[in-house]
Amino acid sequence: MNRRGILVVVSGFSGVGKGTLMRCLTERYGYYALSISATTRAPRDNEEDGREYFFKTKEEFEQLIAQDRLIEYACYCGNYYGTPRDYVEDQMDQGRDVILEIELQGALKIKEKYPDALLLFVMPPDAETLARRLKDRGTETQEVIRERLRRAVEESDGVEEYDYMIINDELETSVEEVHNLIDSQHNKISRNLDFVEQIRKEIKVFAKGE
Repeated sequence: MNRRGILVVVSGFSGVGKGTLMRCLTERYGYYALSISATTRAPRDNEEDGREYFFKTKEEFEQLIAQDRLIEYACYCGNYYGTPRDYVEDQMDQGRDVILEIELQGALKIKEKYPDALLLFVMPPDAETLARRLKDRGTETQEVIRERLRRAVEESDGVEEYDYMIINDELETSVEEVHNLIDSQHNKISRNLDFVEQIRKEIKVFAKGE
């Protein structure tokens, strides 16, 4: 039975380790596709168009918006960021599960357009661990860390909108939990109504002795 890919949205507080989690997941299971965002910001050193991002001009990006070719988009610090519909749909049509690592508001927009999308929220085992992970990055000031923690408080109010949470304590365990949740999603009755109907018809034939 050929199956279409699933759209998986992964969110979580800054510093919770969702990027590392997704990287390990895709390295272990090669059939997952990490969605590539489009952006109007300039490429950084060693970034390539179509690998880290699809780099667009402001005019090109606004044309994508006008043509409804983005699943979701937002503007941060003067630059647009968004998820191209064509890339996601193409990957799903090929049977690949597409993973989007985005924030809460984008996740809710996607849920509106794709009601059968799987929404996962990555949690720390406790607040102390989250604060320590932010500090251990060594790339941010104490004030930035406090701001990220304040943002986490705001984001926590929307966690109930997600389907499952992943407590990212032991990385290997978390990777398997995410994989198992995605795999189980493929077997939901609502995603397999055509197959159910096919089996129902075949059983009726056998029941009649034909």
